[in-house]
Amino acid sequence: MRYIVCLGDGMSDLPIDELGGKTPLQVAKIPNIDRIVANGRGGLVHTVPQGLNPGSDVANMGILGYDPRQFYTGRGPIEAAAMGIVPPAGQVIFRLNLVTIQNGIMHSFTAGHVENEDGVALLDELNTVFSPDEARFFPGVSYRNIVLLPERYLPLKTAAPHDLTDKSVAAHWPHSESGFELAGFLEKCRQVLSRSPVNQRRVASGKLPVTDVWPWSQGAMPHLPSFRSKFGIGGGIVTAVDLLRGLANLTGLSYPVVPGATGFLDTNYAGKVDAAFRILESEQFAFIHIEAPDECGHLGDFSKKIQAIEDFDRHVVGPVLQYQRQNPETAVVVLPDHPTPCALKTHINAPVPVGVYWPGCVPDNATAYDEESVKKGTYNFQTPWDFITDFLSINR
Repeated sequence: MRYIVCLGDGMSDLPIDELGGKTPLQVAKIPNIDRIVANGRGGLVHTVPQGLNPGSDVANMGILGYDPRQFYTGRGPIEAAAMGIVPPAGQVIFRLNLVTIQNGIMHSFTAGHVENEDGVALLDELNTVFSPDEARFFPGVSYRNIVLLPERYLPLKTAAPHDLTDKSVAAHWPHSESGFELAGFLEKCRQVLSRSPVNQRRVASGKLPVTDVWPWSQGAMPHLPSFRSKFGIGGGIVTAVDLLRGLANLTGLSYPVVPGATGFLDTNYAGKVDAAFRILESEQFAFIHIEAPDECGHLGDFSKKIQAIEDFDRHVVGPVLQYQRQNPETAVVVLPDHPTPCALKTHINAPVPVGVYWPGCVPDNATAYDEESVKKGTYNFQTPWDFITDFLSINR
C-alpha cells in the first residue's frame, strides 16, 4: 500500500462577511477534494495540543506522528536541520525573518515576499559586520532564514512576526524579565539594511525594503526517532520551505529540491507532484506540502486564498487521484495543518477538516470538503499522531 498526504497549509478559515458568511473552502471550486470525501470519509482532526502555539512547526510535527510535547524545541532548530547547520558550542539557533516595519508597525513579516537573491545578498552584508561569535546568518527561502546567536539568549521570550501583522512591535522584540535584549544587535542590523544597495534598488523598483531582521523561536536541535522505525515504511516530503525539509531530515525522510518551488501562488506544482511520484517508485509514503493558502491567509486576502485552494485542488489533488486510479493500492488524505483565518492574518488552534479515500473504503455521510460538511463524517481524532497512525494502517 502507498500513502499520499496532500497538505494545504492553513487552508481552513472562519466565515467571512464578504463571502456571504462562508469560508474560502466553502466558496472554492474543489471537485477533486470533494470527490475524496464523497467517495471516502471525512471528519475533523485536532492538530495542535492545547497550550501549544498553533504553528506549522508544531502541527506538522504532530501530523507526521510525533508528539511535539515530547520532541519540539523550537522552529529555528527544525529549519536549521534542513540546511545541515550544526551550531558550535555556545551558540543557539533562531529562526530569522526579513521584515518591513514602518512607524513601529509590522507592515510585512515577509518584506513583500523578498526574492531569494535579495535575501541572500542582504544576509551576506550582515555577515560581514558581525564576527562568527556574535552572529552568523544562513539564508533559507525568501524571508525565512536562520541566525546563530550566543547561547545566553536561549531563554529570551520571542514572538512570531506573522502574529503581528498591522500591529505595533514595541512590546514584542526578544526580551527577558529585565527588559529588551538584542537591542544593540538589532540596531546594528537595521543600520546595515538601511544603507544597503539591495534595499535602494528595491525601493527604486517599487518593492518593500527589508528594514529589520526578526529573530524568534530559538532552541537546541531536537532528536526524533526515524519515521521508518515508527511506522515500518519510508518515504519523503515535497515542500518549498525549510520547516518541512527540516522535519524530513530529522525523521529520516527524503526531501527532494524542486526547481521553482517558491512557497507561494507561483510555485511549481507539477514539479512537486512529479517529485512525490518519484518517491513512491521506491518507497510507500509521500507528503506533498503546499504553502500558498497559508501565505494568503496571512495577507488577509480571501480572493487569493480561494485561488490558492483551487490551484491546490487542480494541480496537486487532481494528479494524485489520477495516480491513484493507475495505482489502486494507494490511500490519499487531504487536510490543512491549522486554520489561518484571513480576518485574523494568523493561525488559530481549532480542529481541521480531513478527507480520506482509498479504493474499497466504505463511504460515510460526508459528501463535501469544508469546515462544516466534514462534520457528517466518521473521523474525530483528538491528536494528529493518532490520525496518521490510523491512516497508515489502511489495508496493512
